[in-house]
Amino acid sequence: MEGSTIGAGAAAAALGSVAAQSSDASLSKARIAYNFISRRIASGEYAPGFRLVLGQIARELGISPVPVREAVRMLEAEGSVTYERNIGAQVAMLDPEVYSHTMETLGLVEGYATAISAPLITPDDLAEARSINEQLAAALDHFDPVAFTRLNTKFHECLFRNCPNPHISDLVGRGWQRLAHLRESTFGFVPGRAAESVAEHGRILELIERGASAAEIEQAARSHRLNTLHAFLDYTASKRAAAGLAGADRTTRSPLTAVALATAAEERLPQQPTARTTDRPAEGMPR
Repeated sequence: MEGSTIGAGAAAAALGSVAAQSSDASLSKARIAYNFISRRIASGEYAPGFRLVLGQIARELGISPVPVREAVRMLEAEGSVTYERNIGAQVAMLDPEVYSHTMETLGLVEGYATAISAPLITPDDLAEARSINEQLAAALDHFDPVAFTRLNTKFHECLFRNCPNPHISDLVGRGWQRLAHLRESTFGFVPGRAAESVAEHGRILELIERGASAAEIEQAARSHRLNTLHAFLDYTASKRAAAGLAGADRTTRSPLTAVALATAAEERLPQQPTARTTDRPAEGMPR
């Protein structure tokens, strides 16, 4: 009887081990599917509104639809995918409010990161940034929003890659990752913003090269980010007006954005630090 009990226990343990291995394998396949879909969303291959056909994705990956379904649930929890009745899973459309909040936060932390990184930027970093900005300028003739956005990301990475504060650097990385999940390139909506962005890049580089104060660099980098947000908000407002939609736009400019836009016309003038006694940017930037 005891031997029978021991045998039953061993069998249960074996079954549990098999179940755990099966679960791990399924989870691994779900992660593969997750990475596959995420990359296509980030690259723009799966554009906003694109319908995710689970069976087709499963066939492409050579797996069953079960882990693909799990991957879609993970992406849905992140906000990258939505599920519509009678339609199924599809790549989420851009939420103007979420985009606005992300851009405002990124403007704060990226501006600060650029300012405190400036003294550590090497001549090679500056040369690389200038080369990328020249590529961006050349790309304006045959404009590809997705390719332009990739180069734009590389440009900014040159400016804050030497950030001495790892926590600020992490916040900037999260902001960029959040934008990748939003998938939208503002340049695709308002391509005229691309030329303005290239010009603003040039000014930021000039400030760094001449050893401008941290306050000037921080303000220029922050305004640069918020100017892109401004362009998007103006675009969405004009689309709503053209469609004859009543009421205010769902996304209103925060005081931070309003201040940045009010000072945009003065960007070419030396910026004075506000409530600071040194050239260092203000501490404790919010996320």
